[in-house]
Amino acid sequence: MDALPNELLWFLFGLVMMLGEIVTPGFVLIFFGVGAWLVSLLLWLGLPVSFTTQMVIFLVTSVSALLFFRKYGTQFSHGKVVKADPERAVDDIRGDRAVATSDIMPGRGGSVEYNGTHWSAESDSTITKGSPVEIVERKNLILTVKPIQ
Repeated sequence: MDALPNELLWFLFGLVMMLGEIVTPGFVLIFFGVGAWLVSLLLWLGLPVSFTTQMVIFLVTSVSALLFFRKYGTQFSHGKVVKADPERAVDDIRGDRAVATSDIMPGRGGSVEYNGTHWSAESDSTITKGSPVEIVERKNLILTVKPIQ
C-alpha cells in the first residue's frame, strides 16, 4: 500500500486542528490548521519544498497568525455581558422570588429553592410546600422569606 501524498497529510492535519478548535476553548488550534493548509496548498501547487522547509513554513505561519490575529478572533467568542446594577450588592437577594420545597412554620423553619439551589429558610408565617415566596433577608446560609400574596 502506498503512503498518502504529503499535501493530503498536511490537509488532514489542518482539518484535525480545525475540528479540534471546535471542541477546545482558547482560539489557538485554528491557526495551526491554517498553517498546515498553507503548506498543503504549496505542495499541491507543485512547489518543491523539503520537509524541513515545510516545518519552518508551518511553524512560522502558525505562530505569526496566532500572535497577530488571536486578539481579534477572541472578540467574537465572548458571551454577552449583562451590566450589573451598581446599587445592588452581589449577594443582595432581597425581593427575589423562590419556591418553598418543604412546609415552613414559624419557629421551625424549612427549605426553599432559589436559582436551582436549596436553602434553609425561616418565616414569621406558615408557608406550604410548593408556594412561591419572596426573600426578605439573608443571614449567612438561612433565608428569611414571606409568602407572596
